[in-house]
Amino acid sequence: MSGNRTFTMLKPDTVESNNIGNVTQMITDAGFVIKAMKLTQLSKDQAKEFYSVHKERPFYGELVEYMTSGPIVAAVLEKDNAVEDFRNLIGSTDPSEAEDGTIRKKYAESKGRNAVHGSDSDENAQIEADFHFNKEDLV
Repeated sequence: MSGNRTFTMLKPDTVESNNIGNVTQMITDAGFVIKAMKLTQLSKDQAKEFYSVHKERPFYGELVEYMTSGPIVAAVLEKDNAVEDFRNLIGSTDPSEAEDGTIRKKYAESKGRNAVHGSDSDENAQIEADFHFNKEDLV
């Protein structure tokens, strides 16, 4: 996946507010191709494992609770410079600090309910995609 693929999750607040289509449209309008996508719900164990990098941080428990509070949409996206371009598209974690035109500025409710996850490196994109998808799932 290195270089041209990234991973995203549309978080429970995005699904709950019925913004899956709106966010997906922003993603494809930005030139990303969806290579795999599914609606699913994380168990507490899955959320703990996925976010284990944050287990020592004070927000870890709240993050796990939030990510298991409702369905999410997991997706693998493809585009040149995918990780960096997607991070720019989603904007700052805190929507009040996000630039106009970013997903979080438009759809995030708060720093804690921030609409979407985006991988922070090519390596993590691969790890995160493998967590949610089998090789057969990717087109």
